[in-house]
Amino acid sequence: MQTMWLGGAEWLAVLRIGLGLWWLESWRHKDKKEWFKGGGIGWAAGIAEKHRWAAVRSGFDVVVKPRPRVMAYVVAYAELALGLGLIVGLLTPVALVAGLALNLIYLVLMIHDWAEQGQNLMMALISLVALFAMSWQTWSLDAALGIFL
Repeated sequence: MQTMWLGGAEWLAVLRIGLGLWWLESWRHKDKKEWFKGGGIGWAAGIAEKHRWAAVRSGFDVVVKPRPRVMAYVVAYAELALGLGLIVGLLTPVALVAGLALNLIYLVLMIHDWAEQGQNLMMALISLVALFAMSWQTWSLDAALGIFL
């Protein structure tokens, strides 16, 4: 593979680090005070209750609705952990799969509103490319520690 400036493995690391920065920004821009009071989960509950798929409505009611505060913390700190993990390349395949799962959950929740989907589709695509191209082989703690080689 010929590329300009960096080699293919380095460009994949750049892609992985960029995705990590994107996750970190998702965490950073949240109004934490409002989010942890249940603002984000309350918004999602309003979307879920009108969802066209019964499985999404009932799944949200069983998993998220009974514990909005816990789920708010899970979502926010998952974004932080994903961002940091991808930036430094620690447990990278785990972070990529977890991030892909979060993106897919959001895509399913917002299936009726395609205007909301651009960011999640791009993040999911980057996750797949970074996962199957093994982007942790360069510029990562995984590579330095000999994990996932």
